Amino acid sequence: MSSATTLEKILVVLMLLTLIVSIATLSYIATLSTTISEIRSTEESIRASMEELARTLGERIEALEEVVKPKPIIMGTTDKITVLDPAKAYDFYTWEVFNNIGEGLLKYKPGTTELEPGIAESYDVSPDGRVYTFKLREGLKFTDGTDLDASAVKYSIERVMRLGLDPSWLVSAFVDAVEVVDTYTVRFILKKAVSYFPALVATPPYFPVSPNSYPSDAVAEPTVGHYGPYRIKSWVRDVELILESNPGYYGPPPKTSTFIVKFYKDASSLRLAVEMGEIDIAWRTLRPMDVQDLKSRGVLTVEEVPGPYIRYLVLRCKDAPFNDVRLRRAVAAAIDRKRIVEEVYRGTVQSLYSMIPAGMWSHIDAFKDEYGERDLALARSLLQEAGYSEAKPFEFELWYTPTHYGDLEADVAAVIKESLEETGMMKVTLRSAEWATYAAEYISAGVMPIFLLGWYPDYIDPDDYTTIFLHSEWSPDMGVFYSNPKMDELLDEASIRIDVEERTVLYIEIQKLMAEEAPVIPLFQGVLNVVFWPNVRGVILDPTMLLRYYLIYKE
Repeated sequence: MSSATTLEKILVVLMLLTLIVSIATLSYIATLSTTISEIRSTEESIRASMEELARTLGERIEALEEVVKPKPIIMGTTDKITVLDPAKAYDFYTWEVFNNIGEGLLKYKPGTTELEPGIAESYDVSPDGRVYTFKLREGLKFTDGTDLDASAVKYSIERVMRLGLDPSWLVSAFVDAVEVVDTYTVRFILKKAVSYFPALVATPPYFPVSPNSYPSDAVAEPTVGHYGPYRIKSWVRDVELILESNPGYYGPPPKTSTFIVKFYKDASSLRLAVEMGEIDIAWRTLRPMDVQDLKSRGVLTVEEVPGPYIRYLVLRCKDAPFNDVRLRRAVAAAIDRKRIVEEVYRGTVQSLYSMIPAGMWSHIDAFKDEYGERDLALARSLLQEAGYSEAKPFEFELWYTPTHYGDLEADVAAVIKESLEETGMMKVTLRSAEWATYAAEYISAGVMPIFLLGWYPDYIDPDDYTTIFLHSEWSPDMGVFYSNPKMDELLDEASIRIDVEERTVLYIEIQKLMAEEAPVIPLFQGVLNVVFWPNVRGVILDPTMLLRYYLIYKE
């Protein structure tokens, strides 16, 4: 074999090897490329899976947070906010709202009639009882950012007096002047010593409002410019009020950060809403039969406590026929309170024997002591003494207003008529008038000889249940027209005494004299009813009749 042939063979072999290596290399490169592509695809898949997992986890976390986050409390009521201005508002429900978005110099300790510091951390009284000096908490701001200081308190009080609207008498009848002592000290100079002035400053007309939100010479309804545990988030009149925690409040934050009030047109709608779970709390006002029915079913919690709301008869004392004390006493003796309580209200109110409600200090059952539960024999004797008999009955008109006090008012009037006519010597004609006429025209004009009326307290003190009806200076405003120098003397003395024990002795005398002369006749005392689901806590009812939203929460 020649060397050339051998070389050629070697070259052929080398070429074949090169070709094989090239093919192998190309195959490896192709495989590697596929692997890289697969790796990249896997990475994309992993990335997508991680993103999906993150989204899922995020949704689960949000759902978990929603579960553990405190739920808002939703309360339903048939009451309405009249006007969101403490210089104008003079109804209990609007005052309730102000007690949750505002605060006085002093406030009531929940569940009691005991006053405690509010926006004022302390106060002192001059020896003669005419000067009250309050030291405010420092650093407070209204919800519009304005400083709450002594100047703001002075501005607010003088604004109420200047506007002279419905509740202004609670200020102007007592306060002569307001002075700024320093940035956080304000002084009230009274017209005369008033032992219950601390109770007055706990009412909304004394609540400070921001000068930058409330004009000095006009009524306004801003949703900012208050100072209290809650602030207003939104408000649609007669539809919904949403409150949220006020981060600038000095005290503990509300138990529930958001509190919603829904307004219902009637008691039937309110009952349905609480039964269906649309609301957590039904408050003011369910019908007595609904309260009894819900209580018997045992699903919802029903709480009841005696309230300071009272109902009574007013007798016009200046003119015939009830200028004769014997006729007033005859009516007082013949009244059948038990029938009103059991037949009309189905046990959801309680009989009352004094204008000072049961549960308030100094209360005694003065009318029960004087007339018993009921004394028809005494009533007949008094009527005979006044010249009446079965042949010649005592005839008079008994007035009531058909809607202002609820659908049952006509039934109350009918029961009173029947109980008086059981003497056989009285003939009663029922008359009625709508509230606008009844209150604005007939009462102070002395049109009605005897009529039904009701009283919600302006301030929690026996004076608020007595002076306005029994003092000769004020009783004409209530249609009573009663005048007795001895009664005036007792009331005046009780209003200036500071010591509660001394005042109690005086109010006992006042109640006894009231029962003897019967210018007004107490009938029954309201019972506060609130219905709520069992997981709701912190519902506290007390004689203030105001529900404190900031204490309520869910378990």
